[in-house]
Amino acid sequence: MNTVFYLCFTVLGSLLLAATVSAGNKQIVGWVEKVRISPGNLVLQAKMDSGADNSSLNVPDVDEFERNGEKWVRFELVNEQGQSVVIERRLVRIARIKRHRGMRQERPVVRMGICIGNYYKEAEVNLVDRSKFKYPLLIGRSFMADKLVIDPAAQFTLEPGCGEQPSVE
Repeated sequence: MNTVFYLCFTVLGSLLLAATVSAGNKQIVGWVEKVRISPGNLVLQAKMDSGADNSSLNVPDVDEFERNGEKWVRFELVNEQGQSVVIERRLVRIARIKRHRGMRQERPVVRMGICIGNYYKEAEVNLVDRSKFKYPLLIGRSFMADKLVIDPAAQFTLEPGCGEQPSVE
């Protein structure tokens, strides 16, 4: 019996060590986490999606306007507690997203600060109506690359600890 226990303990230890080594300096996150958006300092629930290239934010209505000869957008974000914030961002580009069955969709893209745990990064986020989805923010591979690893069995493992960051504009 002791031999079986020792063997199981050794195998389990080896697997944990291998997972730690492969993760390296990366933060392990659940498949759903709370994140803080900057500007706005609003906490949202986000789905980590390694199948998506880029991040997408639920913005049903986008108002485009011009400021100092540049294109800008204004939109409102609302979290599940009903807190809301109106955000104005410079338009970075229009993304052309290939959707299922070959349909293409154009989405405005802005730069936003995103905090997961203690990891903060400014990233391009496309704005789209995600109101039919459970989570208002989808975090794609371009944000997670080199820093975050998803544990598909975990969720809500971290609280956003970055605080309000300076504007990314």
